[in-house]
Amino acid sequence: MVRALVFDVGETLIDETRIWSRWADRLGVPRLTFMGVLGGMAALDRSHREAFELVRPGIDVEAEIESWRREDPAGLRENFDADDLYPDVRHGLAELRAAGYDLVVAGNQPPQAYDALVAMDLPVDGVHTSAAWNVEKPDPAFFAKVAAVCGHEPGEILYVGDRLDNDVLPAAAAGMRTALLRRGPWGHLHAARPEAARADLVVDGLADLVHLVPTLT
Repeated sequence: MVRALVFDVGETLIDETRIWSRWADRLGVPRLTFMGVLGGMAALDRSHREAFELVRPGIDVEAEIESWRREDPAGLRENFDADDLYPDVRHGLAELRAAGYDLVVAGNQPPQAYDALVAMDLPVDGVHTSAAWNVEKPDPAFFAKVAAVCGHEPGEILYVGDRLDNDVLPAAAAGMRTALLRRGPWGHLHAARPEAARADLVVDGLADLVHLVPTLT
C-alpha cells in the first residue's frame, strides 16, 4: 500500500515555460528555436545543458548566470516562483493530503529553489533539493535519502516525475512505486517509450493520482 508520494519539481510541479523563454531572450535566439533545441536534447537523451552550447557555442553557463544576476538582481532570471506552478498542483496536493498520504517534494534543484518552494506554502510535509543533499538523481543515494525523509519502506513510497531516466527507473530500482507524469518535453517523449510500461502509473496530471493511487496494491 502506498503511504507517501514524493514529487519531482521541474515539469512535475513547475511549468518551466517562462524560465526557458527568459533564457531564450537572454541568449538572443527566438523562443521557439531554443525550446525546439531543448526538445531535441530530450529526444536524444542528452543533457539540457547541451542546448546552450548549440545556440551559443563556447558559452560558460555559470558565468552567464552570474552576469545575469548582477544585471537584474531583482528579476527571476533562471529561477521560478508560485506563478510557475502547474494549475493542478495546489488542488491535487490538497486532495492527496486529505486522502491521508504523506507528501514530500524532492528533486534536482539548485540552492535557491528551496526558498522558492517553501515560500509557495504547498500542502506538503517537506521540501528537499539535491543541492541541500549534495547528491543528484539518478544516484541511488538520492533515493535512499527520499526513503529516509519519508519514514516509510521504499515499497510504500510512490515517486512522481516526468522522466524515465531520472525518476521512474532509478526510483523503481530503489524499490519504490513510480508514476510517470506525461507533461513537459521529457514527459511526453518518455511516456511513448516501451520502458514507460515499467512505471506503475502513467498519468496526465495530479488529479489522476487522486483516483489511481488507491488502486495500487
